[in-house]
Amino acid sequence: MRYLNIALSKGRLTDMSIELFENLGINCSELKNDSRRLIARDDEKKIMFFLVKPADVPTYVEYGAADLGIAGKDTLLEEGRQLYEVLDLGFGACKMVLAGPAELKDKLDRLKVRRVATKYPRIAREYFEQKRGESIEVIRLSGSVELAPLAGLSEVIVDLVESGRTLKENGLVVFDTIAEISARLVVNSVSIKMEKQRIGWIIQGIREQLERKG
Repeated sequence: MRYLNIALSKGRLTDMSIELFENLGINCSELKNDSRRLIARDDEKKIMFFLVKPADVPTYVEYGAADLGIAGKDTLLEEGRQLYEVLDLGFGACKMVLAGPAELKDKLDRLKVRRVATKYPRIAREYFEQKRGESIEVIRLSGSVELAPLAGLSEVIVDLVESGRTLKENGLVVFDTIAEISARLVVNSVSIKMEKQRIGWIIQGIREQLERKG
């Protein structure tokens, strides 16, 4: 029997993802005992975990290097990979929003947005093209996106928001919610057919955990 490969995001989703698999009786001790480990195995159940950057999870799953993976919905929307999204896991919840200076809130419908700062260019471009019918210049940033409108780099931003505290502290407000974000379980389109029984066991086991939590 070959190993079933599972890609997990390094970072804020890791511990909660591990808990799901531990509750299925899968040995995740190697992941928990060595934070620098990139590969961990449960030799008894023939399961192998890969710890990768969040943005790489969909790539590993689409190309079949991983049969399953857990990634945030923001990553899935931004990457646009061909895979099956099978479960909303509920944790890591936040929102993808359009935001900007408070004084523009009532003027947005009349405002011609030219530049949008974001870490998520694909999501921003699709939102403006599909919902607002506007073509925009996307300015990709890797740091504090909230600074862009304050410095005159862009009129608005597209970013993840949890509490909204950072926006408020910088005089920004939410104009629109683009998507509800949380961790998702995804599966390779070939693996779900070739490993139907084993993957089905994992999906069902995680689904039952989610149902018990309400």
